[in-house]
Amino acid sequence: MLRWKTLVSRWKTFAIAALAGVAIVTGVWWAGPGILGLTAPAPGIVADATVTTPASCTGTNAMETVEFQQGGQSRTGNLDACGHDKGDRVQVTVPVDFGTGSGKVHLADVIQGHTDLRRPVGLALLALSCLGGGTYAFLVLRGPRREPALA
Repeated sequence: MLRWKTLVSRWKTFAIAALAGVAIVTGVWWAGPGILGLTAPAPGIVADATVTTPASCTGTNAMETVEFQQGGQSRTGNLDACGHDKGDRVQVTVPVDFGTGSGKVHLADVIQGHTDLRRPVGLALLALSCLGGGTYAFLVLRGPRREPALA
């Protein structure tokens, strides 16, 4: 009878830890990509650009000047990046409302066109950490195992 109560107590501990892990992973999934450090891609058009005026990364708010083609015309944009050399080719995201003059552009995602695995991998790692925490809680509550003494 005592063994049955111990077994039920262990399963309750495991069930609570498992439900807490499922709740955490579900909450993170519903919260969206921002909670794992991921952001939605900026709306705009991806274009190939050439760095015309590089910027050093030593200062704050470094801006490089890039030249790209949009609508068959050569355009100039201010890229919020640093460390490129003159003539480097980069992909930039041009805002839809760029206009005819110069404006601000951003670097496009480096793995554009491929499946973005950062979110599923982050969720899998979170689930594994919940499993590890639940296992640790189970082992702590179980206590040390006592081996029968040999006579």
